[in-house]
Amino acid sequence: MTGRYYEEFDVGETIEHEKRRTVSERDNQTFCDMTMNQQPLHLDADFAEDTQFGERLVNGIYTMALAVGLSIPDTTDGTIVANLSYDNVEHPSPVFHGDTLYARSTVTEKSETSDGERGIVEMHVEAFKVESDGEDTLVCEFDRTALSLKREHAE
Repeated sequence: MTGRYYEEFDVGETIEHEKRRTVSERDNQTFCDMTMNQQPLHLDADFAEDTQFGERLVNGIYTMALAVGLSIPDTTDGTIVANLSYDNVEHPSPVFHGDTLYARSTVTEKSETSDGERGIVEMHVEAFKVESDGEDTLVCEFDRTALSLKREHAE
């Protein structure tokens, strides 16, 4: 377990997640298949070639899920009771096959539950794709709310 207990989160702190992932065509295809999303913009190279992007886009929900996954080891791995919500999701830039993504989370709020045994932690998560010029591009951002264990009440 590498996640943090409720009391280990500090409002205003930004957590830079070290893990990165290069998105493959197979990742995108598998995710679309598993979720039954057959949008041609994600799957059909000929169709996508004639769009403003000129090539297939990675499914945005996969991008968001990957950002969550990249953040888990540093935030809630083994210390979460439940994810309560994902809000204000935005995809300001596209992700393509071969892009490498990383994420960071900023703790925006936290509050104890009424029983005092757990706490709610709100984080703003941002995902970026690595660019060769060093000016990485924001590709997804959202607010994540998690119900976390307090260390003294963890089983």
